[in-house]
Amino acid sequence: MNTTSTPVRSRYWRILALLLAFGLVAAACGNDSDTGADPDGPDDPDTTEDAAPGPEDVTRGGSVSVGLEDEQANWLPGAATFSNPGVAAAVAVYDPIAARAEDGQVYPFLAESIEPNDELTEWTVTLREGVQFHDGTDLTAEVMKTIFDEYLAIEEATGLPAMVNRVEEVRVDDELTYTYVLDSAIAPFPDALVGPMGWAFSVEACEAAGGRDGDCGEQMVGTGPFVFESWIRDGELTLSRNPDYWRVDANGEQLPYLDELVFQPIPDEDARLNSVASGTIDVGQTLRQSSVRAARELDDVATYESIGNNGGGSIFNTAMAPTDDLRVRRALAYAVDQEDLVEVLGGTDITPPQTQFFSPDSPWYSADVADAWPSDDPEQAEEHLAEYVNDPDRSDGRAVGDPVEIDFYCPPDPTLVDLAQAYQGFWQAVGFEVNLIALDQPTHIQNAIAGDYMINCWRAGGQEDPFITLSSAFGDPETTPVNFTNYSSESIDENLEILRTSTDFDVRYAAVEDIMFELADQVPQIWTAGTATSLFADDSVHGIADWTIPGPDGAPLVEGNGALNATVFWAEVWIEQ
Repeated sequence: MNTTSTPVRSRYWRILALLLAFGLVAAACGNDSDTGADPDGPDDPDTTEDAAPGPEDVTRGGSVSVGLEDEQANWLPGAATFSNPGVAAAVAVYDPIAARAEDGQVYPFLAESIEPNDELTEWTVTLREGVQFHDGTDLTAEVMKTIFDEYLAIEEATGLPAMVNRVEEVRVDDELTYTYVLDSAIAPFPDALVGPMGWAFSVEACEAAGGRDGDCGEQMVGTGPFVFESWIRDGELTLSRNPDYWRVDANGEQLPYLDELVFQPIPDEDARLNSVASGTIDVGQTLRQSSVRAARELDDVATYESIGNNGGGSIFNTAMAPTDDLRVRRALAYAVDQEDLVEVLGGTDITPPQTQFFSPDSPWYSADVADAWPSDDPEQAEEHLAEYVNDPDRSDGRAVGDPVEIDFYCPPDPTLVDLAQAYQGFWQAVGFEVNLIALDQPTHIQNAIAGDYMINCWRAGGQEDPFITLSSAFGDPETTPVNFTNYSSESIDENLEILRTSTDFDVRYAAVEDIMFELADQVPQIWTAGTATSLFADDSVHGIADWTIPGPDGAPLVEGNGALNATVFWAEVWIEQ
């Protein structure tokens, strides 16, 4: 079946696509076309222009500067773990094989089509003809195979979904066609090609820079709308317009519109807000609830907010004492009052408390799981902690009666400092000794990857199909590098198997709910609140949330998924001259 103008699907996929359409729709974006806002969730202010300009109003050229939450450690898929700020910059250079539309379905992007065999064990990708990398080399099936074999499917690879481990072979079929041969049927496989696993980069340029272990991660050579010019770590990343980009707008005019993009890491939230307010930079990004509120108050600034299936809280290393013990984890969970923590973050009019991997407007959400979530019961917390403290075989090796000492790691952002201190207060109130340790974000992430932490403040979740999200978070710790909690179980594995193979919504929902109940019981992590995100931009900047997914001729086919997770797809952004 030709999928150049329709979502990725087969006779099986037709059913699954409907699930994706309901399960992956953005919760609430700050634009006039919102249809998925939660009526009981945060306010939905008028945050964009009353009448968004169309392609006929575009002025070409100019430079846009963007303030990001933090710096990226490096830029090579498979060698880097891309946080939200990293993704926001990388997608200006790397095009994905597939992209998720506003309706939640997955469409080909760099691919012309993505088609499965009848058993869903092979997924064949046909690439667009004539696409080149920024160094002038061609995008081919052989390049995509090399990327997978030498950069993604290796033991050292990081920041990738567990789906990588399900690919037994990438087979080249012809110059532009290749096939992912899986170890078993996986219905939502194309979902994995939306992120870094599906980002195309020039192997030739990477090898010339010394490969994975050389300077390849210091630059980016993709097929995207902007070309890497320079990167001063902790200073700025400068990108220029790709004059040979393969996409066009609705008028048939070549994209992108801007001549230049400049990204600057500005970790201090107030400094980032003030930089946009003063005109020092044009666009700011935030995943901090208090800053979402503050951005609403800026004059001559449009904000683009969203809440998806992503939430903040804390993860526990279940492979390290004392958080390897369920009694300790339950004590930590029951000790906190989520409502108070949400107030620290900015208030429930910005974001609701969270109890699971899915927001209340998602069809995967369970009210019964929400009711079962352990929170705000100090007496139970004290009982669980006392049972551990008085156990002669307690895992931390301390004597009976000795207090339990825990280390809580978090970046030194002011809002997170306040949040960490609130956690500390709740935990100390029930008897824990709590050490707060501030780490810069790259170190914070690397320590989680290495398992070198006890408790981390953390964000979790995503817009992907539940199988993608949950198999990455709770697969076998030996083969799932982003299972940061090191938690897994036979029952979770059984439910993941259902999600992997079934296209029946009720069956899949029951499997998701079972996993959520287990997580509420075993608490490998605790939630604070859904993560409201915001992009705030000077009124002269347009197209922040209006990006599109291209059809067969490179022209817009369907709307993309807005500004979800404070990420912009930059090809269609422009600035008034």
